[in-house]
Amino acid sequence: MIDRETGFVVKGTGAVVTGGSRGLGKALGQALAAAGARVVLVAREADPLRQVVTEIRERGGEAHAVIADVADKDAAYAIAGQAAALVGRIDLLINNASTLGPVPLRLLLDTDCEQFAEALQVNLIGPFRLTKALAGPMVLRGSGTVVNISSDAAVEAYGHWGAYGASKAALDHLGRIWAAELEGTGVRVLTVDPGEMNTRMHAEAIPEADPASLADPARVAAQILSLLQREPPLPSGRRVSVGREPDQQPERAS
Repeated sequence: MIDRETGFVVKGTGAVVTGGSRGLGKALGQALAAAGARVVLVAREADPLRQVVTEIRERGGEAHAVIADVADKDAAYAIAGQAAALVGRIDLLINNASTLGPVPLRLLLDTDCEQFAEALQVNLIGPFRLTKALAGPMVLRGSGTVVNISSDAAVEAYGHWGAYGASKAALDHLGRIWAAELEGTGVRVLTVDPGEMNTRMHAEAIPEADPASLADPARVAAQILSLLQREPPLPSGRRVSVGREPDQQPERAS
C-alpha cells in the first residue's frame, strides 16, 4: 500500500510479479515475501514456478503461483482475478516478464515480423493489459504502485537487439503515459532499469559474458525494494537505473 507520509509499505502488501520463476522475478518474489508481502508469482513454466513458491513458504513467507502467459490476450483479467482471490487487494504490480526475441540475437533485417510481434506481445502488450486490469481497482482505492522492468536497451541503440530494445523503449514511454494519465489518483508508475544481471536471459543474449562481472539478481531486487520504500517517495513517472555502480556506464542490455 501507499502511505501518504512515508511512501510504500511492503508488509501486508498484495504483490503480483510476472516472470517469477527465475532471475529477477524470482529474486523479487523472495525479497517481497521476506519483507512481509503476500506475493503472487506469475510464469508460464509450472514446475520452476511452484519450486520458487515452495522455497518462499519454507522460509516463512507467503507466496502463490499463477501459471499464465502474459502474451496471451485472455490472460490479464484471469491473472488479476486469481491474484485477488489468493491474497486480496493488489497494491503492487511488477511487470518483469520479458523475452529477448529471436536468439541468437540478430539484425532487424534478419528478424521475422512474427518474431518482432512476439517481443512486443510479451514486453509491451502484456504489461499494458495487466496494468489495465489491476490499475483500475488501485485508482478506486486511491493507492497502488506499478513497476515496469526495462533495460538500457530502451535508451541505447544496440545492433542485434532491435526487437528487445524497441519493445522496452515503448514500455518506457507507456509508463510515462500511464503516470501522466493517473496523476492525482494515488497510483504511481515507475520504470526500473536493473542493469546487467547474472541470469539465464543474459547468458542467452551474451554467452561469452563473465558471470562474475554481472549483478546478482538478489542484490538488484533488494535495491528495487529500497526504491519502493524511499522517503520521500519517488514521484510517478520516474525512470531509475539500479544494479550497477554510479560511475559505471552501461555497455549492453540487461
